[in-house]
Amino acid sequence: MTLTSTDAEPHVARNYSPIPVTAATAEGAWVTDVDGRRYLDCLGAYSAVNFGHRHPRLVAAARNQLDRLTLTSRAFRSDRLEPFCAALAELCGKEMVLPMNTGAEAVESGIKVARKWGYDVKGVPDGQAEIVVAHGNFHGRTTTIISFSDDPDARNGFGPYTPGFVQVPFGDARAIADAVGENTVAVLIEPIQGEAGIVVPPDDYLPRVRALCSEHDVLFIADEIQSGLGRTGTTFACELWDVVPDVYLLGKALGGGIVPVSTVVADRDVLGVLHPGQHGSTFGGNPLAAAIGHEVVDMLSDGSWQQRAADLGAHLHARLRDFVGHGVVAVRGRGLWAGIDLEPEQGTGKEFCIRLAEHGVLAKDTHGSTLRLAPPIVVTEDEIDWAMDRFAEALDFSRR
Repeated sequence: MTLTSTDAEPHVARNYSPIPVTAATAEGAWVTDVDGRRYLDCLGAYSAVNFGHRHPRLVAAARNQLDRLTLTSRAFRSDRLEPFCAALAELCGKEMVLPMNTGAEAVESGIKVARKWGYDVKGVPDGQAEIVVAHGNFHGRTTTIISFSDDPDARNGFGPYTPGFVQVPFGDARAIADAVGENTVAVLIEPIQGEAGIVVPPDDYLPRVRALCSEHDVLFIADEIQSGLGRTGTTFACELWDVVPDVYLLGKALGGGIVPVSTVVADRDVLGVLHPGQHGSTFGGNPLAAAIGHEVVDMLSDGSWQQRAADLGAHLHARLRDFVGHGVVAVRGRGLWAGIDLEPEQGTGKEFCIRLAEHGVLAKDTHGSTLRLAPPIVVTEDEIDWAMDRFAEALDFSRR
């Protein structure tokens, strides 16, 4: 079967509305479609491709492991799992790692761990645990996670919903303080909200959340699945405010753009509440995933990727700010991560992304007229300038 860039996908369930580009190959920050046209990838698979498409170190790690061992299930040990978990725990400054696969699995696992910790350690009555979450959150689309989502597309039509969650406005630490009660076991938030449009909280928010959680014996769970592993110019977005959560939820970039890898990372007094048979995954922590994840951790260990994201991010945001008042209402973000609110006359975000693709730049819309940019950290300053010039052309296109 030979596809062209205009072909639809009649045999694929319509749970996505993709930009009409059919990718065939990719390398670094560039994607080539089935017709041979090249695009600068400024989405990076929602941060899953932080290190670029097919990074040589990551491909080599995958190929080496493919020749050795790919899957055992957790019924047996593998020689790759403990070294990976030890390296990741050290990167996070924690003691233990629970390996899973997808980001949503990491969130679901974090919820289970928090509830178990609440019952076994904090002494919350069985079945009464509560977790405080934020409006505008995006933690995945499983049934439990959408139960505390306020996105109607993700939530409506999928009830009944899982209880045990209290929603408060994002960025409002006082609202969290008012929501925390005797049965609260955790506060689960994204340090920077990604799907909401790269929403950055006030500078006092995360430090106050950290203090509240410590004061009330509540776990602070940071969903760093999109924001972590170099994206914001630091290893974790929490570092931007000198905050260390009790639990990190990681994914996306941890798989190097090759396989799904996610984890819950915490100290032994938190993850130690799990016992054999209480949680698991056939593929979680498989040797192939562990080998690739370990290479990702090694790449981040000297801080050079984080510094590159910080430096290039400063340049990206400087270029984007020039558009404010000229087709753009506002720009937000940190590092190589930006949310862009378009002026109404530019049309919807989806329409603008299609125009951008016609100019050779891949991006994705969210919530009507907002765009998200998250180019791979391998992108160069010249490539960013090229993308910004194409961005300007797409803005002008709508006015002709």
